[in-house]
Amino acid sequence: DHFGNRRARTVGELIQNQIRVGLSRMERVVRERMTTQDVEAITPQTLINIRPVVAAIKEFFGTSQLSQFMDQNNPLSGLTHKRRLNALGPGGLSRERAGLEVRDVHPSHYGRMCPIETPEGPNIGLIGSLSVYARVNPFGFIETP
Repeated sequence: DHFGNRRARTVGELIQNQIRVGLSRMERVVRERMTTQDVEAITPQTLINIRPVVAAIKEFFGTSQLSQFMDQNNPLSGLTHKRRLNALGPGGLSRERAGLEVRDVHPSHYGRMCPIETPEGPNIGLIGSLSVYARVNPFGFIETP
């Protein structure tokens, strides 16, 4: 439960993983086409098809548990939505497995995560917001001044 031992996976990292998956699929298609087509008639336009990359990105934004429409009621709600932390989703916890000790406020949360701003109901303690001066460093750890 200590934030010093937890890594935050940022949106950029998640999208980077999806683009990597799409590029590997595209590479496999290009390799197949290079073996089946005539070497003299091959052009980059006939080899490269970007549909696997586009499909991987659409899959992330369309079906991922972490993808949701941004709250745009007012500028403050949009900013709060962008600073949200989520312990659920792929590589995280599930609502059923998360016990009380995971949902409770740990002393390492102070300065990093707002202990007050969490939803009520089954997601209590699993979804929170970054504190005012908290930031995610390049290694994915949440820092506070």
